[in-house]
Amino acid sequence: MFKLTRRLFGTGLFTAAVLASFGVMAEDLGEFRIGFQKTGLPVVAQQQKVIEKALEPKGIAVSWVEFTAGPPLVEALNVGSIDVGWTGDAPPIFGQAAGSSIVYAAALPSNGKGEAIFVKPGSPIQSLADLKGKKIGVGKGTSAHNLVVAALEKAGIGFGDVTPVYLSPADAAAAFASDKIDAWAVWDPFFAIAETRYKPRILTTSAETLEVNTYFLANRDFAASHAETVTTTIAALKEASVWADANRDKVAAALHEVTGVPLEAQTIAANRTVFSIGPINDDIVAGQQQTADRFFKLGLIPKQITISDAVWNAPGN
Repeated sequence: MFKLTRRLFGTGLFTAAVLASFGVMAEDLGEFRIGFQKTGLPVVAQQQKVIEKALEPKGIAVSWVEFTAGPPLVEALNVGSIDVGWTGDAPPIFGQAAGSSIVYAAALPSNGKGEAIFVKPGSPIQSLADLKGKKIGVGKGTSAHNLVVAALEKAGIGFGDVTPVYLSPADAAAAFASDKIDAWAVWDPFFAIAETRYKPRILTTSAETLEVNTYFLANRDFAASHAETVTTTIAALKEASVWADANRDKVAAALHEVTGVPLEAQTIAANRTVFSIGPINDDIVAGQQQTADRFFKLGLIPKQITISDAVWNAPGN
């Protein structure tokens, strides 16, 4: 059976011949739509045009659709307005719980040091324990939402003991600037921008709090009909990750060129990003299941879900 194995990720053997050997024929595809955010490996891939180069011989044009956060990207995947996209750990959980037509196609490293809960330097809040009774700006259903939940749990504070203020990154930035929220939980490049602007006090980061991944997702029907395009794209993303690790001095400029985010902020973000992509393994599924179970226990998602139900395998599995 044909599976997305570590060996295949290492060699990039995602070819039409392999799929054809199982009698798999993809439907014609004229345009391939990729959802992305303002940082990370997909942006490097966009700047390097590795996906475009891989798909051009097949006559497939690539279009990139920008999102400010994972939840709207997952919804776009669900309705089929994009074909694949990259998000943090929480958005696909909220999406699966809502019945979204999405699958996990590959895993990337966590935002790690590039996602944090922080306050202004003059804030009386000195630690996570001081957040009790405070307002925390965060995107609902985002990876930062999971960070807040996990960090409070680790600090012995109930989620009900804080006031989450659910805001998009842009709205949260405005609320943070005008002191309408006490703390802000967000990822790069928004975190990096805040660092350059405020020199904030960082209460914790994802790297210090929990072990999670970010994910390359696909619309379920698209993955079923265009398996070769999905696997070719994953191979191209791996190529981009190799370039990024070998050219870290150029990564920030590449991110800046695509996103328009100030170079200083993208330099901070690039220097703490781990560029990699690999298959979904049992440990990753187990970790994501723990996050989903935590969200259900807190009433943040309406039902229990089984993460493995949404893990995509190439045809032949």
